[in-house]
Amino acid sequence: MSKITAAITGVSGYVPDYVLTNKELETMVDTNDEWITTRTGIKERRILKGEGKGTSHIAVPAVRELLRKTNTKPEEVDLLICATTTPDMVFPATANLITAEVGAVNAFGYDLQAACSGFLFALATGSKFIESGQYKKVIVVGADKMSAIVDYTDRATCIIFGDGGGAVMLEPNTEGLGIQDSILKSDGTGAQFLHMKAGGSRKPASIETVQAREHFAYQEGQQVFKFAVKGMADVSAEIMERNHLTGEDVAWLVPHQANKRIIEATANRMGLSSEKVMLNIQKYGNTTSGTIPLCLWEYENQLKKGDNIILAAFGGGFTWGAIYLKWAYDPK
Repeated sequence: MSKITAAITGVSGYVPDYVLTNKELETMVDTNDEWITTRTGIKERRILKGEGKGTSHIAVPAVRELLRKTNTKPEEVDLLICATTTPDMVFPATANLITAEVGAVNAFGYDLQAACSGFLFALATGSKFIESGQYKKVIVVGADKMSAIVDYTDRATCIIFGDGGGAVMLEPNTEGLGIQDSILKSDGTGAQFLHMKAGGSRKPASIETVQAREHFAYQEGQQVFKFAVKGMADVSAEIMERNHLTGEDVAWLVPHQANKRIIEATANRMGLSSEKVMLNIQKYGNTTSGTIPLCLWEYENQLKKGDNIILAAFGGGFTWGAIYLKWAYDPK
């Protein structure tokens, strides 16, 4: 019997309509378009507006579109994993809200939290349910409403993040396509440099925590940048070496869209030209768990069956990793 691998058989994405430009940010905090663009590569980002709207309102349209594109009935879905740092509620899981909304009545689901590396961690996890033979259709969602935890008086963080997300379908493959290898890492000593101070069980919400603005993402940019450059580049080079790949063998790098300079450093370490690097940070900023599926969605028509693709990410925690996969279908 041929070995079963987990292949991506469809991808979709969703971004809100509202565009927050660098020009608009200039009216909110002490910054300017040139400063933001030079340091991050970001020109604009999308923001989810509306009362009572959370991450599920980004994920649901992405999942519905994925079901349509893959000709999948909702009741055929076995499992849905939602990678998110901004769940609609502490509980129930956002995955449960998504499955209920799209009618995936036979699927179990749960959330996975690994900050900006969440989609990679969820993809690797979902692949194991396919490889074991237990499930045939697994949906992996990466989505975040970062505007809910961004302090728009803090110019160090509010310029970076946006809202958006995407979803992929994983199905069994016996042609040797799909996910080939993964290297996933975490180091909790990095928590001090990138975290949210309050809102968890260690420091529950109170009048004092709200007044101290402790329910927003906190980041020490220089420290995070230093770790991210090394972490993403190291793990991407390692997975290539482990699988005997050169820069010529790799069709695409799909990097987490946190900072253009981090992306360029990773590509250089891998020996890749800029033409082989997926980039949409200029339009969407850092959507945390959403960046990698959004890239796959936007570049889907350029991907060819058998393409060697490296996914790489770095996030708070610290978490980081890389996945090597062979693309499983030609443009439709």
